[in-house]
Amino acid sequence: MISVTQDLERSRYTATVDGVLCVLDYHLQGNIMTITHTGVPSQVGGRGIAAALTRHALDAARANGWKVRPSCSYADAYMRRHPEYSDLLA
Repeated sequence: MISVTQDLERSRYTATVDGVLCVLDYHLQGNIMTITHTGVPSQVGGRGIAAALTRHALDAARANGWKVRPSCSYADAYMRRHPEYSDLLA
């Protein structure tokens, strides 16, 4: 299981896997969360880390009543593949 935490000061969600920091950066303006970047270094890629970060961010957006603008190509593709999050699109 991938443990994801929120870093409020940096507006990001993080997961450290095998000592490697993975991130999802976002910007919050009003009730719109813009996901700007998902970064998973190649040495830990292919393990579902980006999906876990994105899922965590989207679930947090839903819990807070926010809409989501997926500016990051990974987050955009994730939301297209998971229609259960389509109601969050800004």
